[in-house]
Amino acid sequence: MSDDSHEHQSFETRAIHAGNTADPLTGAVVPPIYQVSTYKQDGVGGLRGGYEYSRSANPTRTALEENLAALEGGRRGLAFASGLAAEDCLLRTLLAPGDHVVIPNDAYGGTFRLFAKVVSRWGVEWSVADTSDPASVQAALTPKTKVIWVETPSNPLLGITDIAVVADIARSAGAKLVVDNTFASPYLQQPLALGADVVVHSLTKYMGGHSDVVGGALVTADAALGEELAYHQNAMGAVAGPFDSWIVLRGIKTLAVRMDRHAENAAKVAEMLTRHPKVHKVLYPGLAEHPGHEVAAKQMRNFGGMISFQVTGGEEEAVAVCARTKIFTLAESLGGVESLIEHPGRMTHASVAGSALEVPADLVRLSVGIENADDLLADLTQALG
Repeated sequence: MSDDSHEHQSFETRAIHAGNTADPLTGAVVPPIYQVSTYKQDGVGGLRGGYEYSRSANPTRTALEENLAALEGGRRGLAFASGLAAEDCLLRTLLAPGDHVVIPNDAYGGTFRLFAKVVSRWGVEWSVADTSDPASVQAALTPKTKVIWVETPSNPLLGITDIAVVADIARSAGAKLVVDNTFASPYLQQPLALGADVVVHSLTKYMGGHSDVVGGALVTADAALGEELAYHQNAMGAVAGPFDSWIVLRGIKTLAVRMDRHAENAAKVAEMLTRHPKVHKVLYPGLAEHPGHEVAAKQMRNFGGMISFQVTGGEEEAVAVCARTKIFTLAESLGGVESLIEHPGRMTHASVAGSALEVPADLVRLSVGIENADDLLADLTQALG
């Protein structure tokens, strides 16, 4: 549950203090790693603090979950073993055979695979919409629609969806609006305050921030839905372990300062790429020419650290650029302090090949880290040739 004592504090203060109560036994200022599976009971059913078995609850995970709820302004936060585990729990909680979901035409490949290859096998239907266009979302609705799924900024094309507008559409249709807030983080964007029902995170990315942990999260605005999700989390079991929870908590403490630097560096990289003769399109919501720039400026604190761009030489040149960088590391994932580069069509988004979510073959995606910006610019300049 969220801690109301942090409700009126600034984000930076909440990131450090929410859920991080000093240890009552020793006074340790950092929550301990409770690396334990079960807990001594004071007589049958006599639980200390409500803890009986660490799949159901663990004090380190509780600290993270309280922190997540406070950062997103939600009533309940839940931490999972991965982002996809969080998504799976959410979908199996909200949906039943015969239900329908609207998914975006630009989304993480693993999310699409979950819908297309897993959830659809038990009778859930889905259709694709351009969620940046409210008319497209409206047209995709059916009488059976229970969930509208949004990524903003989206992965990997950096599309922007007006969360408040789509929240109104979802509410009118009797559907839940789910927003994947991984690219923005709660520091840059607060979907629940804009009308979303549930926020999804891959904690692996900006929240952890150091490429050393895998995790996922759900945060919900409604306490009753939070209880239902917690029931399914326990019943299904893909929970975040205590050490992983502790690592994410440690990363979150510096989220605000990291995101400021990610965004500052990304703006410089995007501006350079727009002037490079071997780049024909730059996808970054911080650019005035980006079609979602005004919406992003309205609903985000800043524009984030993710950039995609298309090269003039086609697919083979895009792959070659990825191979020539020295500071940008060729790797999947994103959101760490180090800069990463990848070819989505052959890497993170290979699972959407041939679908409505297929990405351009000449696309390169950058996760701009917090290194010196001049070094990053020089590396990309030499890699582009």
